[in-house]
Amino acid sequence: MIGTADLPDPDGPEDRPAPAGNPGWLNDDELAFVRGRIPVLYVEAVPVRLDGLGKIIEVGLLLRSTSDGHLTRAFVSGRVRFGEPLREALYRHLENDLGPMAFPQMPTSLMPAQVAEYFPMPGISQFVDERQHAVSLVYVVPVTGSCDPRQDALEVTWMSPEDALAADTINEFPGGRGALLRQVLSSVGC
Repeated sequence: MIGTADLPDPDGPEDRPAPAGNPGWLNDDELAFVRGRIPVLYVEAVPVRLDGLGKIIEVGLLLRSTSDGHLTRAFVSGRVRFGEPLREALYRHLENDLGPMAFPQMPTSLMPAQVAEYFPMPGISQFVDERQHAVSLVYVVPVTGSCDPRQDALEVTWMSPEDALAADTINEFPGGRGALLRQVLSSVGC
């Protein structure tokens, strides 16, 4: 059974109008409430560097530390806010995770390379997120600038597609995301 949160108390600070320019923000209680009841929409991005012919020569993977001190690999990822177009959500998360000088080349089409559905309990899907049921649209995004990881990322590691798909690297991803990386890179010819 999925745990659910109680509704936030009425007339609390969460009932105040959302900050200007941020209409889709949820506080921790509201997010817990939503996560316990409906799937949450995410965008994920695999940053890549291309050669002059458009072939992927490097894949950028985030390195993060978990609360218990383990190092894991991750994609650029985050929720889509209410009223936020997918393109803007994708760009916001790329800038948040890679820094403002990454210069992502946003896809002309919003067709994702892959769609992943995460469940809080193992066995339903190969993708697991213990916090929630989530649906993620996964994009491959060329990056031309320098990356300075922000938020909780320790670094962006650029590696060849072969190294990114090596068993050692794939095993550094939690929740089946290593298999997702294989699927995404396969969809773009790697």
